[in-house]
Amino acid sequence: MTRPLRAALLLSALAAAAPAAAIPFKEPPVPAAPVSGVLPAELQGVEIRERLGEKVPLDATFTGPDGGPVRLADLFARGKPVVLSLVYYDCPMLCGLLLSGEARAFREMGLELGRDYEAVTISFAPRETSRQAAERQRGYLQAMGRPGAAADWPFLTGEEPEIRKVTEAVGFGYAYDARTRQYAHPAAIFVLGPDGKVSRYLYGIDFPPRDLRLAVVEAGQGRVGTSFDKLLLTCYRYDPASRRYEPYVMGFIRVAALSVLGALAVTLGLFWRREVKRGTVR
Repeated sequence: MTRPLRAALLLSALAAAAPAAAIPFKEPPVPAAPVSGVLPAELQGVEIRERLGEKVPLDATFTGPDGGPVRLADLFARGKPVVLSLVYYDCPMLCGLLLSGEARAFREMGLELGRDYEAVTISFAPRETSRQAAERQRGYLQAMGRPGAAADWPFLTGEEPEIRKVTEAVGFGYAYDARTRQYAHPAAIFVLGPDGKVSRYLYGIDFPPRDLRLAVVEAGQGRVGTSFDKLLLTCYRYDPASRRYEPYVMGFIRVAALSVLGALAVTLGLFWRREVKRGTVR
């Protein structure tokens, strides 16, 4: 047997005798768990389905902060747009933030609560009491600097059937979580026309005063706001994607064109009057 052959056989024997642990071992990759797009059962239906033009049930009856009955029809009898908020008074965070944002927008938007528009807050938790409603109402009216405006922004409680009438009319979905004893719910306010129809949805917990003002003026059907507000509605349109009032290019073009025509008409009128005077003197 030649020397190269003996060396080859020796190397083969050593490789066969090496322990299996000497060979590096790689764990097979664990496949990632598939991401499910299905919401937990307790969160299904917790959303807002916009129902613009839907009319809230004016025959629905609730309990006011003083314990007396309040019909929605009585609030709309004044012929003003109404800003509706749906909350529950024991909410640990979201509802308080929403009401604070709403009160801040009321204070800063330049329209007067009670004169230009009304507001109403309804608890969707049927176990809550008028005493809780009165406490929340007092705090937010004081934050607005309007402690005497209780009649213009009532905080209501009610029974489950009456609550469901309103929440279904505006497309407000919510659910009770028995484990945490809290409600899961979206955050939005609803601007209603004087006839009770849903005119606009404003989402979140911070409402730009300009957006709320334009929404109230829009819902007022020409009976609320100044001529400048109506001009702004020509230049701003509600954008469903951004959920805000955004500048409307064609609106600005139309206003600019009308301004140019108006200036031209005034100029021509001045020239005409001057020529008439010259002709009279002659």
